[in-house]
Amino acid sequence: MINKIYPSTAAALADVADGSTVMIGGFGTAGLPDELIQALIDQGARDLVVVNNKAGNGDTGLAALLAAGRVRKIICSFPRQADSHHFDGLYRSGRIELELVPQGNLAERIRAAGAGIGAFFTPTGYGTELAEGKETREIGGRHYVLEYPIHADYALIKAERGDRWGNLTYRMTARNFGPIMAAAARTTVASVHEVVAVGELDPEAVVTPGLYVQRVVPIARTASKAGGFKKAM
Repeated sequence: MINKIYPSTAAALADVADGSTVMIGGFGTAGLPDELIQALIDQGARDLVVVNNKAGNGDTGLAALLAAGRVRKIICSFPRQADSHHFDGLYRSGRIELELVPQGNLAERIRAAGAGIGAFFTPTGYGTELAEGKETREIGGRHYVLEYPIHADYALIKAERGDRWGNLTYRMTARNFGPIMAAAARTTVASVHEVVAVGELDPEAVVTPGLYVQRVVPIARTASKAGGFKKAM
């Protein structure tokens, strides 16, 4: 019987090795899998390459992972904001490497990895420092830059509902990068607020098929969030 449910976040992330590339879903704090990030901090893997839209907010979540000194390199679109003090300090002191990627390119590079695309040409970034050292080509009178997919060893994502096969649905904007990251990683770990019986999810509503998910971890809602936690197998 296929059962991808893990008893804890610690069990789901126990095998993350030093130097792994880890995609972390979320747009700012929307859809950020905080419990999985905390488990990664507790697990102790170091020299990680992290892929996320940003470089952490405040002192929690991704920012806490950076503050713990676990990240060697971050690939993101928006590294700096008012409360990105942990990234700022690490970058200015040369303790973290940054690969800056325009948001559209970031999404497409991740999607390309999941779709098996070897590389693609995009006009975004042409003529800027972001295109330095990259192959360019003129196509139909327009200039393009060659970009390569971003693959990951792990994807940590947050979903709303899931079943033991790993089929997932999301809650509104919490969906963001989750589906494409799930397809681009060798091992996808999804936290869910509700585990339902196989067949209960409408196939037309499933956003991420279980094919792309290896581990599902039930996470109870906090008291500040509406709704309860239900588990069904």
